[in-house]
Amino acid sequence: MKRTCRECGEILVGRKDKKFCSDYCRTNYHNKLYQDAGKIRRKVHKILSNNQRILAELNTNGKLKVHKRQLMERGYKFGYLTNVFETRSGKTYQFCYDQGMLELSDGYFTLVVKQDYVD
Repeated sequence: MKRTCRECGEILVGRKDKKFCSDYCRTNYHNKLYQDAGKIRRKVHKILSNNQRILAELNTNGKLKVHKRQLMERGYKFGYLTNVFETRSGKTYQFCYDQGMLELSDGYFTLVVKQDYVD
């Protein structure tokens, strides 16, 4: 039984466990295989980067109180975050990379910059 390249179908010569005829075919095969996952990852990364940029632009002094409307007007997408930190007192901060926010009452948020002690 002749073995063929998974990408182009060319007959393989050489090692028994060889799956591709060249590096070009191997790369093409894997690029096609992971293409959809890469699109989703790039889309989410773009949203996270945009959220981080919005928070950083608003919070130039390290701590700021803003209304949800201000975040929405700039295109902030709630629900996209990189981690959550809960304080001993039970407050939950949501972070997008190094920029965080704590939801207050009446649609307000306190914006903060991540400190070294926050993991």
